[in-house]
Amino acid sequence: MVEMSPEDMARLSIADGATVRLSAGEEHVELTAHAGSLPSGLVFVPMGTTINRLISDETQGTGMPGFKGVKVEVTSVDQGPGAS
Repeated sequence: MVEMSPEDMARLSIADGATVRLSAGEEHVELTAHAGSLPSGLVFVPMGTTINRLISDETQGTGMPGFKGVKVEVTSVDQGPGAS
C-alpha cells in the first residue's frame, strides 16, 4: 500500500485502489495506491520487506539505513479495480 495526496493522484490520473509502480534507480515495486492526507509531492509506504528493495544499504555511519527522503518516481500500472 502506498498513500498519496489526492492532488498528486489526480495529476497522475491514478484512481484510488489502482496499482502503481514506485521506482528508485534500477529497482521498483508495485503497490496499491490510496488517497491520504499527505502534502503534494510526498508518498508514504509502511516499513516492510516489499519496500526495502528501494532503500539503500548505506547507513551514513549510523548502522541504520535511511527510510525517509527516498526519491521515487510514481507511475500508474492500472486504473484500479475493474480496469481493462
